[in-house]
Amino acid sequence: MAPNDTQRPKAGPLPKDPEKRRRELQRRKLERQAQLRAQRVAETRKRTLIIGGCVVAVAAIAAGIVAVIPSSKPSKSASADTASSSPSTAANTPAAAKANYTITPKKNEGSWKTEPPMTIDTSANYTAKITLGQGPVTLKLDAAAAPHTVNSFVFLANQHFFDGVYCHRLTTTGIYVLQCGDPTGTGSGGPGYQFKDENLTASAVKGGTYPAGTVAMANSGPNTNGSQFFLVYKDSPLPASYTPFGTITGGLDVLNAIAAKGSDSANGQGDGKPVEPVIMNTVTASKN
Repeated sequence: MAPNDTQRPKAGPLPKDPEKRRRELQRRKLERQAQLRAQRVAETRKRTLIIGGCVVAVAAIAAGIVAVIPSSKPSKSASADTASSSPSTAANTPAAAKANYTITPKKNEGSWKTEPPMTIDTSANYTAKITLGQGPVTLKLDAAAAPHTVNSFVFLANQHFFDGVYCHRLTTTGIYVLQCGDPTGTGSGGPGYQFKDENLTASAVKGGTYPAGTVAMANSGPNTNGSQFFLVYKDSPLPASYTPFGTITGGLDVLNAIAAKGSDSANGQGDGKPVEPVIMNTVTASKN
């Protein structure tokens, strides 16, 4: 990140010679431009980490580093929640590895301008099935507690929005989630619309932990839900800022096997794309 004004050395006087003065002014201009570019890159990276995007968000890194949390996915605002985590051991952090593949975007990002109309029956039971290349993951959706979220998820599933989309983010340190639902694979894509948060007072997440088996929305601040969601495969310390809208009823073993392969993390903190490609071949949702 570019240093702030208090860290930047003071510029000396300009030379009197016109040509030297011109060159010095040009040099200082290029230096300022480079500093601004570096700052923009740093800010973009921060927004991406806040998102996906999310997921998702790292409440606290294993070594005790405090991290900023808001999540995914376009950022409108960023809160600075902090949480401490207990030190982890090498045993529960997969060895660093490289993901030797490129995520291919699916060309359906931003397909809708507004949230879909409410068509689900909030008194009914809804289930979903995510068929990953590694195996199926089944979900029970909570339409009564998170009607807008479940309605959107069912709508997108029925539109085949998720089919062929990579799960672009895996965290294996501090929090333990697989984040999916971004057709661009960058952590900043979505369906084109956003909708409000729901179910944030659920007893399951009020204590600052999203239990293993939780399905929740990634976001980039309050009321910025879109299509990105995360699957919690191990209890994860997170503030109650991410709409929980279902539970995993089958496939936790599949998620843990994916996590065991590790994430491609440039910073060594267990937060990057899965080492092994994870693609949602199909996502279906139905009323039962």
